[in-house]
Amino acid sequence: MKLKLTLIVWLLGSWNGIAFSQPRQVFNASALEWKLWGYRPEGWRNDFDFHHLNGPKAQERNMPVTVPGSVNKALLDAGIIDDWNIGGNCFDAEWLEHRSWLFVTRIPDNWLRKGEQILLHFKGLDDNGTVLVNGKTAGTFNNAFIPYTFDITPLLKESGNTLAVAFNMPPAYLGQVGWTSRIRDWKPRFYYGWDWIPRTVQIGIWDDVLLETKALQCPEITELQVTAQADEDKESGSLQLAATGNMASRKGTVLVTLKDHDGRMVLQEKIAAAVFERGKQYTGLEIKRWWPNGCGEQPLYDLTCTWLDEAGNEQERITRKIGFKHIRWLPAKGAPVVADPWICSVNGTPVFLQGINWTPIRPNFADLREKDYRRLLETYRSLGINMIRIWGGGFAEKDWLYDCCDELGLMIQQDFPLSSSGLDNYPPESPELVQQMAETVRHYVSRNRHRASMLLWCGGNELYEYGDNAVVSTRHKMIGMMAAMVAALDPITRFVPGSPSGINIWGGRNNFGKGVNWDTHGPWTLPFSPTDSTMKAVREYWEADDALMHSEVGVPGAMSAAMIYKYRGKYDVFPASAANPYWNEFNWWLDDFAQFEKNAHAAKKNNDKAAFGRFVAWSQQRQAEGLVIALKACKDKFPATGGFILWMGHDAYPAPVNTSIIDFEGNLKPAAHALQKIWQTPAYNK
Repeated sequence: MKLKLTLIVWLLGSWNGIAFSQPRQVFNASALEWKLWGYRPEGWRNDFDFHHLNGPKAQERNMPVTVPGSVNKALLDAGIIDDWNIGGNCFDAEWLEHRSWLFVTRIPDNWLRKGEQILLHFKGLDDNGTVLVNGKTAGTFNNAFIPYTFDITPLLKESGNTLAVAFNMPPAYLGQVGWTSRIRDWKPRFYYGWDWIPRTVQIGIWDDVLLETKALQCPEITELQVTAQADEDKESGSLQLAATGNMASRKGTVLVTLKDHDGRMVLQEKIAAAVFERGKQYTGLEIKRWWPNGCGEQPLYDLTCTWLDEAGNEQERITRKIGFKHIRWLPAKGAPVVADPWICSVNGTPVFLQGINWTPIRPNFADLREKDYRRLLETYRSLGINMIRIWGGGFAEKDWLYDCCDELGLMIQQDFPLSSSGLDNYPPESPELVQQMAETVRHYVSRNRHRASMLLWCGGNELYEYGDNAVVSTRHKMIGMMAAMVAALDPITRFVPGSPSGINIWGGRNNFGKGVNWDTHGPWTLPFSPTDSTMKAVREYWEADDALMHSEVGVPGAMSAAMIYKYRGKYDVFPASAANPYWNEFNWWLDDFAQFEKNAHAAKKNNDKAAFGRFVAWSQQRQAEGLVIALKACKDKFPATGGFILWMGHDAYPAPVNTSIIDFEGNLKPAAHALQKIWQTPAYNK
């Protein structure tokens, strides 16, 4: 197999945009031929032959596996498990969590050079285990949200080297209901079941594996900080650069260039490397400003920093694609003086923030490719949104998402990977766990702070004080650490302690008009009054609502009848209630369907697909009408209300009923079509 040489290198957890000449090379180890082996827990330790890559006592043997890729998809492709998206198949596949899994391959001899340091870089390992070279431990890992690097030089032979990644059993439970304060494991929590997905715990290598060879004492840049900002009211920008490296990188010079999409040179300068390391600022750059979707274009620029040695030979080249925008947060009209500012001014223009909460596209996101991201994000752009919130129960997301958002004008609120648990929603605070989270925060921010789409950093999802009587604040040790790190690493981007944030958790009829609803969550059902279960009550609720920002609002609606029949598996569609296991997995959303059984009765009685289709249409229309009322009421209040972010955008699993507006196969529910008309209508600054 022909292997592609990838000229990219490690940089604070991201290899994007790095190239260099000798004396360093980086090879794409993801392109090697990998095999998967499965054992009872720890069984591989006294059985697997790491020289011949064979395990006679393994339960699952020598299966092809793609890297990046998941154990789950490899087992599906091998016919060992059934599609977890069908009926109750996901429950039948839970046994795979109770195994140890080995990803194994051989390292080509011609990749290695004598007398050089050899490093293995893993951009994403999900979630805990051991990396072995020739059967010897190179290192361990226990965090799915950060990259890992291992020096394997002492473990290598002259030829015939093997590489293995051994995954331990994942944590037993990290799901929706539990205690946030007791979280000790850093793995995506949505795997373990949420109100929109059953338990589908994934294991695997979720991002690229790279092997780097380098001469000892060669120049190395460990961090490049890029801060790009536009002037608020004109096509002019500033750029601040600084680098951190080893002693060798401080010699020679750095050539800095900035080009627009057409190759026009905006900036070109050669400066001493030692001066560059201390920081260099450029002002008055002739650029075009980056605008969110619906407000203007999204011009991006190619920034290149090339390190040259004292003889003028290129040693390392770092590139970044950047955009220039100016963000200012203004107080909402009529808000209390002490309230957080929730009117987002982009390049001097107040913009109504409208979008969706982004959850992972699939639980087996390790198996996704760029086209999966681009297709979905382009759909959102065409609907007219300008923002996504990357929810804290997911993962660090693929680079493709951020690339697409930069190109498409979709601003990002990035949650750090913390989320509520229901029984308590208070973040962990031990020094050890705060330090572990600090590593994750550093990686998240350093990896994406240069992006034009980045708008907000957020501590996590629905994080509260003990007793759920207040939203968590920076007084909490972990949240305070996050705030301090964001201020140091990305000082121009706002940080909020959590979503929601402010002084009150829930808005509602009992507290409207009191000035306490700043950024709120909910409702996720139709807000009927105690005496009125009609849309009249829903309209009255949203007309009275006074929140400055809505970072989660939803209404449930059924998936299409055709999709329900396609994915029901062994289950009948009747009864459409908690009495049916197919529907009961998502019973969270059945409580709101006061008329659920009533509207399904005729279909149930005669097993009539046409009648069932009418029932589904009723459910979808109800969702569309409720969301239209809510969004329009909030957008009409702008700038008294700063934004409305829908919970949720798309399905990662074919749930028969939930709050998504795009189903599992990418089809728009009626709600999406109805919301599109409002999203594409400008918000008028009254």
